[in-house]
Amino acid sequence: MAPRHDTTSATAGQPSRHDTARHAGQDHLARELTVLARDLQRFTSSQEVLDHVVRAVVDLVPGAEDATITVAEKRRSATSAAASSPRAALFDVLQARTRQGPCLDALFDQETLRVDDLRTDERWPALAACADELGAASMVCFQLFVTGDTLGSLNVLATAPSAFDDESEHVGLMFAAHSAIALADAMELEGVRTALANRDLIGQAKGILMERFRLTADEAFALLVRASQDTNRKLRDVASELAHTGTLGG
Repeated sequence: MAPRHDTTSATAGQPSRHDTARHAGQDHLARELTVLARDLQRFTSSQEVLDHVVRAVVDLVPGAEDATITVAEKRRSATSAAASSPRAALFDVLQARTRQGPCLDALFDQETLRVDDLRTDERWPALAACADELGAASMVCFQLFVTGDTLGSLNVLATAPSAFDDESEHVGLMFAAHSAIALADAMELEGVRTALANRDLIGQAKGILMERFRLTADEAFALLVRASQDTNRKLRDVASELAHTGTLGG
């Protein structure tokens, strides 16, 4: 896969010669987020972005051992879109099974949630009963994106209780913001590619009809639209069938 553009540099994100190093920790985080943003720009699909995010967040958020991205549509039971490990994926499975959990609340209430010890937390009793099966005690969940009826949260997990603090939340929130921007860019690019592919398919189908029946471009397009309506199928699917089989069958 070829990157969209390569702006990496061995000295990228370094402080100026006038820097006093009084904010060395903040400078380090800024450099790490700069590297993250550049890394994410290399990817051209939303799944590649999601997979990279769950790996990178474990290295950056203090206390994190695993991570998952949970996605839900229209407030239905959530599913795992990406996971850094089988344990992280299991967390989403258990939430779906019990229909409760911090990631679901972070999704639907659109807030950051920190859990010090899932085993003793009374907010999600059914999930707490599965804590031993999960093997993770503490977690923090961040809203990642909202796209129409689709919501996503970024969740980091740790085996020890109280593994996350205010710094974990601060870093995680900035990480999620950078990740959401990259994900939106990738989804927009996917939409553009889909639109171009659909346009090419429809163009091919129109060309077949124009040549076969000596139609104008507008007449060929009208015929495609009528076939789509008559068969209750998407215009793209009708055009694809004609381009690949030469027929307009239902």
